[in-house]
Order: sequence, then structure tokens, then C-alpha cells
Amino acid sequence: MRSLIAPISSLLGGVAFLLLGHGLLNTLLTLRGIEEGYSTGLIGLLMSGYFAGFLVGTWLAPSLIRRIGHIRTFAFYAALASVVVLLHVLIVDPWVWLVLRVMYGVALVTLYMVIESWLNAQVSGEKRGQVFALYMAVNLGSLAAAQQLLSLDSPMNFTLFALAAILICAALMPITLTRQAQPAQPDMPATDLLQLARIAPLPLMAAGISGLTLGGFWGLAPVYASQSGFDASGVGLLMSITILGGAVLQWPIGLFSDKHDRRLVLLWVVAIAAVIGGLITPLTSGPLLLGMMFLWGGLAFSIYSIAVAQMVDQLHPDEILSGSSGLLLANGFGAAFGPVIAGGLMSFFGPKALPVFFAVTLAFLALYSYFRSRRVFDLVTEPHGHFTPMLRTSHTVLELMPDTPEGEIAEGDTLDEGQQPLDEEEAVELRTGTHP
Repeated sequence: MRSLIAPISSLLGGVAFLLLGHGLLNTLLTLRGIEEGYSTGLIGLLMSGYFAGFLVGTWLAPSLIRRIGHIRTFAFYAALASVVVLLHVLIVDPWVWLVLRVMYGVALVTLYMVIESWLNAQVSGEKRGQVFALYMAVNLGSLAAAQQLLSLDSPMNFTLFALAAILICAALMPITLTRQAQPAQPDMPATDLLQLARIAPLPLMAAGISGLTLGGFWGLAPVYASQSGFDASGVGLLMSITILGGAVLQWPIGLFSDKHDRRLVLLWVVAIAAVIGGLITPLTSGPLLLGMMFLWGGLAFSIYSIAVAQMVDQLHPDEILSGSSGLLLANGFGAAFGPVIAGGLMSFFGPKALPVFFAVTLAFLALYSYFRSRRVFDLVTEPHGHFTPMLRTSHTVLELMPDTPEGEIAEGDTLDEGQQPLDEEEAVELRTGTHP
């Protein structure tokens, strides 16, 4: 393990500081918005600004990284993110905040992309899976730990905003001190959502609904917790418990999905998460609510990972990277709309509308999964994809996925012994679900 971590320790240290500051800021802004008297609909719009900037930054970042390099790009956007954090508390105006949230989203996805492309260049093919798992553990652990920083001071004071900016600036130190050579920035994989919808409609829908649901969680869960009777430290506890559920329960769910029909596993995970969302609705602050949020987080955070694994089962190996990029895009669009929809519902119906939103969106996905699972056929390939716990970061992290090929299949590759080739018509039938 030491030999695995040592070459990438500076990158992992950078992302840990970055996510501590980012996780603190996201919840802090929601709590400050509540104190300022912003409606839940307006808070939802502000949180959506971040996801909109995230999508824009996905297209802007590669050209800048190619032009000025990884370290200078990271320094530029870390400085921009820190400035944006401090401007939130210096100019307390919702429409200024909306612009700042878009800018912050652009900055964060670029920072993700720098770190992840660097990780890709530092690890060999046989270690990608271990590094991917370690990287996601650092992500989830930092986001969960960041919520506990909320208890240090009131959201109305300058302290927590300054701390978030300090943590993001601190991410610069291990990154700029590294002696590792800067890698070349790979081209963004081409994405054809229409083609992906024809080949793997269930994973695409699951990725989009996962983004919609978790976008609502990240943006409005602090409002829900606050209006349900939690103080600032209690809000942080609820967020941490939910994130930890996502970190802990993904592993057993993933192992189960690798050994059983993944479509049915997805159906049951989504259905149970929808039921739990309904059961949360009448609850108020207390241990039972925290326990239910732990379970819900474990199930809801697994949906995107199951969708990626299911997509791997349905695509040719040389299509996996572009397909994963398509799922990431669908998830991002869902996340951009989730806070707006959830915030609007909470404005009309109160805090209980958030768990109802979770229940309804996931129930829709469960129904779609039920009817679609009888029409979707896996492309029979060996080996099948494996479940990998993951968060939506940037498209660059997809290169680290254990099931993503490092290069396209070359002409002349041979089939395994006993494997029968498919003609073009049979392959199309299998991939589109029309094969009898």
C-alpha cells in the first residue's frame, strides 16, 4: 500500500484539502441563505448554479490545461475558487451569489480534472482499480468530515467562509510541491447521447435520475434539516451520516450486484430507496431520522455506480469511455435541475416536500427499471463489468475505472478459446434489445 500511495500522495493530499473546503462551503451557503431569509426556491436556484458551472467547465477546462499546463491551471482556479468563496460573504446578494456559484462550478470541475488526469498518468493499468477506490474514499471521507466543521462558528460570521477559502488554498501546497512530471491532457471522449440511449437506455436514465435526486440532496438537505429542528451542528451531522451511508453501503451492494442480475439489483435498490424516502417524510429530528438517512444515502449513492457497471455490461470495450462520459453528462444535467425542482416544491409544501421528491423521482426510476429490464439484453462479453463505488467528478476520472480499456481494441485481436464471433446484425440486435 505504501508503494501505491507514495507516488500519488501529493495529489491525494491536494484533493483532501480541496474537498474539505468544498464540502464546508456547499452546506455553509445553504445555512447562510436560510439566515438571510432566502426562500427555498431561491436557494435551490443558487445551488443549481454550481452544477451549471460544472457542466460549462467540463468543456472549457481541457483547452486551458493544454495551453498553460496542469500546475498553473490548478493554481489559477484554486485562487479563483478562494476569491469566489470570500466574495460570498463580502457581497451578500442572491443574484451575485448565482454568478459566483457558476464561476465556482467552473473552477471546481477544472481542479478535479487536473488532479484526475495526473492520477491517470501516474498509475499503471493493473493498479487503476486500487487507485480509483482510494481516490473515491478520499473524496467521500473529506466531504463527510467537512460537515463537522460547521459547528466551529455561526454561518452569519466570517470565520467559516475564511476557513473554506483557507482549505482550498491549502490544496495548492501539495500540488505545486510535487516532483511528478506533468502529464499530457487527453482528448475528451466523444459522446453521442442518442446512440447511448438506443444501446443502454436503462443506465442512461438511472444516471440522470441519480443526478436529479442527489442534486436535490446536496442543495436542499441542509434546508430540510434546519427546518426539521436541527441546529447548525445537527445539520452537519445529518449530512455526514448520509454521506457515510453512501461510502459504507456501496461496497456490499456492489458485491451483490456483481453476483446477480444487475438490472434486478438496480430495481430493488431504487425501489427500497423510494420507500425509505416516503418513510422519512413524517419524521422529525432524532436518531430514527439519522438512521433512515444513513440507509437512504447508501442506496441513493449506489445508483450511479450501478448504472456505470450496467453500461459496461452492454457496450463493446472500445465504447466504454465515451459511454461513461455520456452517463456523466446525463448525471450532470439531472443535478443541475434537481435543486431547482426540489426548492420550488419546498417553497410551496414545506420541508417535507424534499423526502417526497426523493420518493417520487426514485419511484419513477423503479417503474422504468421494471418495464425496461425485460427489454434490455446485455452484450455477452467476458469479463463482465464490476461495480466500482464512485462519485460524479470530471470525465477524466473515467480513465481510472478498472473496466475502462486503456486503449482501443486493435485490429487482429483474437477471441478467447470457445468464444463465437457475432455478425453485425446479431450484435446490433443484442445491443438494442431486439434479439429474441
